Amino acid sequence: MPHPTPTPEPLPFERDSALPRHLPPFEPAMAITPAAIAAFDALVHELNPDAARVDATRLQRLAGWLAALPASEARRAIDERLQCLQDLRAMAADEAWDCDPALRRRLDQLFAYVDDGDDLIPDRVPLLGLLDDVLLIELAWPAFAAEAEDFRDFCAYRRIEHPVGDAAQQRAAWVRDRLAELALLQHQARVSDSHYVNGRTPEPVFRVA
Repeated sequence: MPHPTPTPEPLPFERDSALPRHLPPFEPAMAITPAAIAAFDALVHELNPDAARVDATRLQRLAGWLAALPASEARRAIDERLQCLQDLRAMAADEAWDCDPALRRRLDQLFAYVDDGDDLIPDRVPLLGLLDDVLLIELAWPAFAAEAEDFRDFCAYRRIEHPVGDAAQQRAAWVRDRLAELALLQHQARVSDSHYVNGRTPEPVFRVA
């Protein structure tokens, strides 16, 4: 199965056919060194051990892809992933959402990197300055995807159902109601399965004359 990505259209980081063959030189302001790329790759795999490896060639080709896009499309590719980052920030800050300590540490590492303006590609570099930030969000996303999806569902539940009580009680109400829904679905599946015998629908008990 493909790994989850923050947006429906993944960055073409692992799809070589979508990346340009001719590599433009890195801008001098980017000052990317092999050691810096290795440190970035180590952070990626600390957050998500199953992520693709980051090397100079892939990073350079991804930069060429982004630079070749129309300005509006390039900006959208960046902004969509930065919005997903804001969703993670909201999740981390929500007092009703108690993240696992290990997950929270990974979130803090992600936020610290993105908030550093002098990271792998300095943020002051026009357009490409945020490429490493959104690439980190993309490659680390599988570590946060399930939690982010649950948080979105909790936010929708809180908005629609208006559970009473403090933060802990609201979270408990969401868990209780979702477990009840799951139990109902499992019951319906068992009832449905019981209606089939050897893969055939049994004859109805009552017939209409």
